[in-house]
Amino acid sequence: MRVSLFITCLADQIYPEVGESVVRLLHRYGCEVDFPRQQTCCGQPAYNSGYQDDAREVARNLIRAFEHSDYVVSPSGSCTGMVHHYYPQLFENEPEWKAKAEKLIGKTYEFSQFLVNVLGVKDLGAVYEGKATYHPSCHAMRLLGVREEPGELMAHIEGLELVELPRKEDCCGFGGTFAVKMADMSEAMVCEKAANVCATNADLLIGTDMGCLMNIGGRLNKENKPVRVMHLAQLLEEGVKRGERYGK
Repeated sequence: MRVSLFITCLADQIYPEVGESVVRLLHRYGCEVDFPRQQTCCGQPAYNSGYQDDAREVARNLIRAFEHSDYVVSPSGSCTGMVHHYYPQLFENEPEWKAKAEKLIGKTYEFSQFLVNVLGVKDLGAVYEGKATYHPSCHAMRLLGVREEPGELMAHIEGLELVELPRKEDCCGFGGTFAVKMADMSEAMVCEKAANVCATNADLLIGTDMGCLMNIGGRLNKENKPVRVMHLAQLLEEGVKRGERYGK
């Protein structure tokens, strides 16, 4: 199976280790992974700021970058959600580009969605002793409908105690440009989210979007809270390595 990695801006520039974990796990299940170098941003920051013409140009570049890919997998529900939900709106008056956007949508998946629903993988033989809570990102949950897949993957990690996050469906306050334009409101939201994370007494905060994890992790760090923040792909890869040591 040939898979193209859609890395996203945050993973590429700040958290490249997340992309590396995704690639190694896909290799583990027989995927041939490539990285189209033409890819850049999906256009979400421009779109959310009201610059639809600029967003369209960026979207065209992304469509071209993955035009010949069989599958496109991303470690971000937010960027994948942008493609799925907003690209048809961007090109509603351009039939040719809308058709190309629909083709991209049909083969583009968020990482956990791809593992569970395309590869049919839920149990990776992972082992990780610890207590974790999971933050479901807004776009993955609301735009893509990714609700059960991360939990199904974590439920099969031997030794991991998963504790439900209070008010888990509340936004963390990042929202990309929202955190800049409405900083006070964003701070209040992330303070509440961080308090709910701490209320679980979890050692780990797991998520599927580095924007959310960067925001919440930054707040936890500012408050000197001993909670390790990890993308789901990182947790699974570390768990797989431990499982292999234990002969799983």
